[in-house]
Amino acid sequence: MPTLTTSVYDAEPIPQDARDEVQSLLKSGDLFRYTAPLGTPAPVTRLEQDFAALMGVKYALALNSCSSAIFLSLAALGIRPGDRVLIPAFTFAAVPSAVIHAGAQPILVEVGDDYRIDLDDFRAKLSPQVAAVVISHMRGQTSDMDAILELCARANVPVIEDAAHSLGTLWNGQKIGTLGKVGCFSFQSYKLVNGGEGGMLITDDDDVIAHAIIMSGAYEHNWQKHLTGSNAFAKVQNALPLYNLRMNNLSAAVIRPQLAEIPRRVRDGRANHDHVAARLNASPYIEVPPPLPQELRAPDSIQFNLVNFSESEARRLMAETKRSGAPVSVFGLHEDNARAFWNWHFIGNIPELPKTRAMLMKACDMRLPARLSRPQLDAIADSVLGAVATIKAPATNLQRARSA
Repeated sequence: MPTLTTSVYDAEPIPQDARDEVQSLLKSGDLFRYTAPLGTPAPVTRLEQDFAALMGVKYALALNSCSSAIFLSLAALGIRPGDRVLIPAFTFAAVPSAVIHAGAQPILVEVGDDYRIDLDDFRAKLSPQVAAVVISHMRGQTSDMDAILELCARANVPVIEDAAHSLGTLWNGQKIGTLGKVGCFSFQSYKLVNGGEGGMLITDDDDVIAHAIIMSGAYEHNWQKHLTGSNAFAKVQNALPLYNLRMNNLSAAVIRPQLAEIPRRVRDGRANHDHVAARLNASPYIEVPPPLPQELRAPDSIQFNLVNFSESEARRLMAETKRSGAPVSVFGLHEDNARAFWNWHFIGNIPELPKTRAMLMKACDMRLPARLSRPQLDAIADSVLGAVATIKAPATNLQRARSA
């Protein structure tokens, strides 16, 4: 079996422009976003302005994580203790955690074999008691947003998009993260833009941005340094708690020059994904769900389902590919996986979700960063296909013997 000579977890080098700005900040010691004089944009403010322009929205708020963006979105929308918030059952544990942090109760919605929200279960659970919906575009897979947005509009329920994995993805030509009331993005190291940590909240709503900016930690009159032009701040000054979820200037300096790299990374990431998907789909034991017609994805990973695999065979696949340097993780078999809903004990009573559970027990996950070359991608595909062939060889030989 081929061995991959580079780690799929290695990141691209940080651009020289970012390193130069970081060095300048280190020399000045000016790391706090609010030390800049009024009217002079700090590095964090410049990042917010550039990101808002990139996404075509009025407002962007840089934060310390996407989890903070989701929490602040809920708080800014007026979610109160005891409110119910619909979320997909296939997401990262940070999403139900943000709901709990807002004092609300996460209601988990079934997810199908294509990793997308089960619309029948979504309709059934979109009750009058639901105060908000958080749609996680998990691992860059887009659920049917046309149907979801229509249902939520009828129910007058705001939609928050968790687009941590979907920067650069389009839905009917519109940028993911701009479909709902609020969009939330991640700059954690394994995302399209690498800030180590970091997040961004975007919206066109004056009240949402005013609430979110103040609660992010804009004490006294520091909200004026965000240069938003919104007139909604005066009425919430001193009326909201401060959670101190701000981004610092160093993080902004690392992130901002990478915005120019997004088109290339999206293009290369999509080509990488589609190349590996085509190779894996040639196996009768692997299925890579296709994109929806409305969806133009920006993937930095690949997910696929094992077909006719026992649990012991799936565990063997994880072990074999780990040795080759291209590890495959089966969500439901990876111990204490934060994406397996049955590990979210902090939400209280964990519901029975047979569709999502069945999917997670066969759904595989692999990193495919945009920087990988075609030979490296082929080595990854060869590793997976070779491991599958080895594991399934006894069954294949028995089938041939019976046919002889």
